Amino acid sequence: MAIHPQAGQLASHELLVNVPELMTAYYTKQPRVVTHPDERVSFGTSGHRGSAFAASFNEPHILAIAQAIAEYRQEQGLTGPLYLGKDTHALSEAAFQTTLSVLTANGVRVRTQLNGGYTPTPVISHAILTHNQSQTDVSDGIVITPSHNPPEDGGIKYNASKGGPADKDITDWVAKRANALLENNLEGVKRLSAEAAQASGLIEPFDYIQHYVDDLENVIDMEAIAKANVRIGVDPMGGSGIHYWEPIAKKYGLNITVVNSEVDATFRFVPRDKDGRIRMDCSSPYSMQGLLKLKDDFDIAVGNDPDYDRHGIVCASSGLMNPNAYLAVAIEYLAQHRPNWPQGIQFGKTLVSSGMIDRVVSGLGRDLCEVPVGFKWYVEGMFNGTMGFGGEESAGASFLRKDASVWTTDKDGFIMALLAAEILAVIGKDPQTLYEEQVAKYGKPFYKRIDVAATSAQKALLGALDAKNVTQTTLAGEAIVSVLTHAPGNDAAIGGLKVSTENGWFAARPSGTENVYKIYLESFVSEAHLAELENEAKALVDNVLAG
Repeated sequence: MAIHPQAGQLASHELLVNVPELMTAYYTKQPRVVTHPDERVSFGTSGHRGSAFAASFNEPHILAIAQAIAEYRQEQGLTGPLYLGKDTHALSEAAFQTTLSVLTANGVRVRTQLNGGYTPTPVISHAILTHNQSQTDVSDGIVITPSHNPPEDGGIKYNASKGGPADKDITDWVAKRANALLENNLEGVKRLSAEAAQASGLIEPFDYIQHYVDDLENVIDMEAIAKANVRIGVDPMGGSGIHYWEPIAKKYGLNITVVNSEVDATFRFVPRDKDGRIRMDCSSPYSMQGLLKLKDDFDIAVGNDPDYDRHGIVCASSGLMNPNAYLAVAIEYLAQHRPNWPQGIQFGKTLVSSGMIDRVVSGLGRDLCEVPVGFKWYVEGMFNGTMGFGGEESAGASFLRKDASVWTTDKDGFIMALLAAEILAVIGKDPQTLYEEQVAKYGKPFYKRIDVAATSAQKALLGALDAKNVTQTTLAGEAIVSVLTHAPGNDAAIGGLKVSTENGWFAARPSGTENVYKIYLESFVSEAHLAELENEAKALVDNVLAG
């Protein structure tokens, strides 16, 4: 994809989302679920996402999803409070109120942020887990967010009783029931007015901020960061964690500067991404231009997406770290600086994350667990303490507490940001410097991801790829050593294909939330070898889609 000429620059006023028009679309557009498949409820790797303009995220969707979740809770006998959070997207507030109206009508106790406000994804996961460890009733949660997606998008995801993204069996059940309700004109959906919901006694204000912040010292060495006086710059990017940093700094005596405290549903202060759209992607050097300009003012600077399940790490020595590079550094550091973690604990990566992680984990003599795309695959291992770290190439990760018990089972941008400061405080080198040491030891990777427009039918074809579709024995001049359709870590289906040689690999899979398919490539040889991998991978995928 060509880089947009205005990537990294602020959008002009006429390009900003028209929030009143967007909200009108949320309440007035009706999804045509029978005739238009793209307007049905569909849970991808991170919940149901869409836009009110495209009739894929509208009030009927949320009414149906919330009712389906309420029925699922009843079927499973979940009687604890449901922890409900929202991010700062415009559609999130509307969907939040819609969800409250349905849950309370179904007799569900709902815990929301004390005095209103926003609640990040990892904070919801943390609250579910701490509740279920200390109480006899069982809780779960909902986070209303489309993550880093553009301002006009909306999203909703269900976190089950183990704190993380619900597995496919659950989301399939919820989606099937929600679509049945939509097809039947929402007959069977219970709903209270806003006034009746507030008067129901079922909405329980909860201090998510203090509950989460007070516990951080059990997962991060806050004392080391404070003692080293690491200068930390934070750009919340207008996201849901904006009110957490001041309490963190105050409680632990950290030197934190929030460089932008603005919240605006147009996200007009976020520079345009590589394609020219506003996208709050903290792993993008274009979206992160505002913070990058300030990098010399801090030892470590961090950015997060709107629901705080992703992290962007900026080192004064180099700028924005590649997400894969930071995962490799974080794993090596944690393996060496968490003495209470068992030696046999696993370190998780997705099939499309860098092979550098494989080499680092092997070099440490530790166990790697390679899973399909989606953080849900880490939930069980992190919940039961057999997986110390789980990370995704898209700049999302979490890890266990110092005592090897569960912290969150969803991605946590806070602790990944603070870990970078801990690394600098303890070792005296920033994460980028440590990554360069890994490169010197294990080789330099060249990594790329390509997004290609695809129809639903093409995505289905790609998701059904099989090893038999690969007939060649070489790839970019090297012998093929493996063709995977299932992940070696848990034998779960990839929903695509991964082909590897000794010094390179590619993976192809359809997106779960967008009308694109993704090709991931990596070479430990050269940029030229990476280009060869790209050409051959595209040819293989094109051949499958043409057939």
